[in-house]
Amino acid sequence: MLDSEKLLDLLRGVAQGQVSPDLALDRLKSLDTQLVADFARLDHHRSLRTGFPEVIWGQDKTPDQIAQIMRAMQSRQTIVMATRVSAEVYGQIRSQVRDLRYFPLARICATLQDPSPLSENPVLSIQNTRQNKGRIGILTAGTADLPVAEEAAVTAELCGFQVDRLWDVGVAGIHRLLQNRVVLDRADVLIVVAGMEGALPSVVAGLVDCPVIAVPTSVGYGASFGGLAPLLTMLNSCAAGVGVVNIDNGFGAAILAGQILRTKERITT
Repeated sequence: MLDSEKLLDLLRGVAQGQVSPDLALDRLKSLDTQLVADFARLDHHRSLRTGFPEVIWGQDKTPDQIAQIMRAMQSRQTIVMATRVSAEVYGQIRSQVRDLRYFPLARICATLQDPSPLSENPVLSIQNTRQNKGRIGILTAGTADLPVAEEAAVTAELCGFQVDRLWDVGVAGIHRLLQNRVVLDRADVLIVVAGMEGALPSVVAGLVDCPVIAVPTSVGYGASFGGLAPLLTMLNSCAAGVGVVNIDNGFGAAILAGQILRTKERITT
């Protein structure tokens, strides 16, 4: 929990001119934590340091643990979400957390301000989240890559970014990609999700003037080694401007895209 004595000392320092407001803010960024039972320690000031609040990794946690953590976060954070949550687990926690919605393909559950049905391609409003500047384009090589791509898309939308989706445009039929150049050209950051041999990010990076975040997936026959083959392809890309995240890490790709856009906004204002 927030240490009231430390906070009081900090405020006294500011009031007496011994601590500058900028230094006080820097110290506050690491000051506020909260224990949840005996299994979690929430970092409520993560958004002050990184720009994005703490997110729950749902896989390997029990439904009761996820529910307790989400309830603790709801009063303190504008975005409350958990990734890698199965439909079965969601069914067990939805009665314990108010305003909870589930995105089955992305395997994400989150609290929404507006519980009304969402459109097919929503720009989501989570509590009081402001809309961030920038457009993120998300592409998949194939339909089997959709769960990872939707994890990225829903995460980006929950964080307030505009998202364009372009599915099933892999190199096996490159004309499908070229027929949709408008999606590539209007994106400020592109997330390209591919399994098998993972060649799509290199092709895309050779066509655009924005950063490309490559996401290898564990889709493919045995020699793809559960995503290792596309990971190595992406790391060895001959196209410049490609960054690579871990296998199946759609969430990490979305946060990286958001950080790129937030930094762009900061240095241009």
